[in-house]
Amino acid sequence: MEKVLKIAAFTYNNIGGNPAGVLIDDEHPPENEMLNIAKEVGYSETAFLKPHMDGFRIRYFSPEIEIPFCGHATIASGTAIGELHGSGVYKLYLNSDDISIDIAKSENIFSTTLRSPETCTSEVPTEYIDSMLTEFNLNIDDINLNFPIKFASAGAKHIIIFLNSREKLSKMEYQLEPVKNLMFKEEISTISLLWEESENRIHSRNAFAAGGVYEDPATGAAAAALGGYLRDIKWKGNKSFEVLQGEDMGFPSQLFVQYTLKKGEGVKVSGKTRFIKK
Repeated sequence: MEKVLKIAAFTYNNIGGNPAGVLIDDEHPPENEMLNIAKEVGYSETAFLKPHMDGFRIRYFSPEIEIPFCGHATIASGTAIGELHGSGVYKLYLNSDDISIDIAKSENIFSTTLRSPETCTSEVPTEYIDSMLTEFNLNIDDINLNFPIKFASAGAKHIIIFLNSREKLSKMEYQLEPVKNLMFKEEISTISLLWEESENRIHSRNAFAAGGVYEDPATGAAAAALGGYLRDIKWKGNKSFEVLQGEDMGFPSQLFVQYTLKKGEGVKVSGKTRFIKK
């Protein structure tokens, strides 16, 4: 455990952010040990890295399951890599994909930009939407119909639900076990509840029951999936925008998202970090 760095990613004015554990070693521990370390660390994800080819092999574990891709743990890993090897562009090899990260340091604060795996969106069965809305005490009048409810992926699968008011977003509430079962049914990583403030800013809350965590303060993988989703629905907003998350938890987080019009292309997600004092 002494080798595990604790780093908050997507911080806002050097506070808040989503904490992640990062362990860089010559080899990965056995899978059961990685899971036990993630449980002991207690954050929503811990990233495990080892040197591989021209970059690093990376795996992500929540306290309960392995996750195919985690944005905030990737951003946190950028800081850990930067401390060891300096700023620059590095390649990360996931379980079934590879991505790149660009690490920079200014005034002793690291920031990292990741380019996600390819994105895609897909339809959500009507009965699944009904079940999800029921679990969150929502009805169709609470939904912003300019944003159809869809599955969206960028290395991990999420469900995108836009609400029509900030007040409704602030009142997010659900029961962990029934929602966890719903998430396992469609193999989704988080449930993204969102509110569009403007063409430049979106507010987000992400339920992570599947990983045994009620809510994520910042979710880079979901932000990347959101970028792909907005491209696919031809959103009229800016192709570079800000996501604010964690505000209702007392852990304000800031994510910057940038996408092109090229269908399926990976989305850039950027954020700053801070070390968590032990």
